[in-house]
Amino acid sequence: MSETRPYNPYVSIDCVVFGFDGKNLKVLLIKRHIDENTGEYNDVKLPGSIIYMDEDLDEAATRVLAELTGLKNIPLSQFYSFGNPLRTSNPRDILWLERTMKTKIERIVTIGYVALIKINRKITLNSKNTSAEWYDVDEVQNMNLAMDHNLIVQKGLDHIKHWLTVEPHLMFKLLPHKFTLSQLRLLYDEINRTKSDVRNFQKKINQWHNLVVLDEFEKEVPHRAGRLYKYQKK
Repeated sequence: MSETRPYNPYVSIDCVVFGFDGKNLKVLLIKRHIDENTGEYNDVKLPGSIIYMDEDLDEAATRVLAELTGLKNIPLSQFYSFGNPLRTSNPRDILWLERTMKTKIERIVTIGYVALIKINRKITLNSKNTSAEWYDVDEVQNMNLAMDHNLIVQKGLDHIKHWLTVEPHLMFKLLPHKFTLSQLRLLYDEINRTKSDVRNFQKKINQWHNLVVLDEFEKEVPHRAGRLYKYQKK
């Protein structure tokens, strides 16, 4: 623990960063390693940590994500708080926190932050005890994450689904500047965890007045070239 900046052992930050790689929706997780008397075990969790006593929550979210993954300038938004008294009942989770933070840990309330980004850079920050990796959302739903992080991921996914119904233009930041309807439908289905009918999806996007039809088609593709579109914010 920092001698000049003590931790607050009751409040933490967890960051749910969703990323789209052009095909799959993924979530960024930390794989942690602890060597116990019974042998070394691996565990997987969201990027998160307790905050400093004098730290603003938004400041803490930015710091924690950068320290654990190396990602900076990510547009994080606060979306939910998690305070079930049983969320820190697993002794392994407490052991990890106490070893990492070098402070006594009791009940922790965590503030969830969420982001949705295009995966266009590698995660290179790995330490002796942790490594950060992208995992498919489908895979994560069947994993046993630390604490209540499965719940936090699901709440984060629910949040971005609603978020994009209110501000659908945010979705286009995850696509190339010029894209096909197939690429747009794939992204839409990945976020909403659905399988859209092609004709119904065509009707849906016809209501999005900011889509511009281009007189251009895909080039050098092993299938019938699709017409290209772009999003034009008005």
